[in-house]
Amino acid sequence: MNEQTFTITKFSDLANPTRFLALAARILPWLAGLTALVLAAGLYLSFTTDGDYQQGYTVRIMYVHVPSAWLAMMCYSVMAVSAIGTLVWRHPLADVSHKAAAPIGAAFTLIALITGSLWGKPMWGTWWVWDARLTSVFVLFLMYLGLIALNRAMDDPSRAARVSAVLILVGFVNIPIIKFSVEWWNTLHQPASVIRMGGSAIDAEFLWPLLTMAIGFTLLFFTLHIAAMRNEIWRRRVAAQRRLAARMANREG
Repeated sequence: MNEQTFTITKFSDLANPTRFLALAARILPWLAGLTALVLAAGLYLSFTTDGDYQQGYTVRIMYVHVPSAWLAMMCYSVMAVSAIGTLVWRHPLADVSHKAAAPIGAAFTLIALITGSLWGKPMWGTWWVWDARLTSVFVLFLMYLGLIALNRAMDDPSRAARVSAVLILVGFVNIPIIKFSVEWWNTLHQPASVIRMGGSAIDAEFLWPLLTMAIGFTLLFFTLHIAAMRNEIWRRRVAAQRRLAARMANREG
C-alpha cells in the first residue's frame, strides 16, 4: 500500500460515523483538558498585563474580541470546506460538520459584536457605526442564523444539506469582504495589527496574551465542533430508529 492509498483509506475510515464516534470519544477529553489549560493561561496573562497608555485597561477587551472575530471567520471557512465535501465528494460527515458548526460560529460572531461595541464606546464614543467591517460582520451573524433556521425548517436532512451547502458557498464571498474591508474602504475600525507585512504592530506585552487566547479559542472551537458533530450523529441515529419503528408499527397495524 503506497502513501496516497493509505491517506485515502484513512480519510474513508473517518467518513464512517461509527469510526468518527470512536475517535471523538478518545480525543475529546484530552482536547477539552488542553483547551482549559490554554484558556486559563491566556486569562492569567490577560489580567496581569498593564493597561495601554491610550486605552487603559479597556485594552483587555481585545483578548476576547479579536479571537472571537477570528473564529467567526474561521468557523465559516470550515463550513465552506464542509459544503464542498457535501456537494463534490458526498462525504457522509460533511453535512454533519457544517450543520454542527453553524451555532458555534453564530456564538463567536455574537461575542465579537458585543465585545466590539463595548470596546468601541470608550474608543470611538459610540456603541455602533455602520462602517464596512462592522456591517459585514453583522451580515455574517445573520447568515449563521439563516443557516440554522434552514436546517431546522427542512425535514429531509439530505435536501437540507445540499441547500445549505450551496448557500454557504455563495455566502463565503462575505469572508474576504470582512477581512479586507478596512483596506478597501475608509472605516473607523483599525487595520490588521497582528498578521501583516513588516511584522506585528502590537507590543509583545499585549501580543503574547492575545496569541495565547487565540490558540485557546481555536482549541475551544474544535472541542465544541467535534462534540456537536458527535451529538448530531446520535440525533440522526435516534431519528432513524424512530422512523423505522413507526414504519414497522404502521405495517403491523
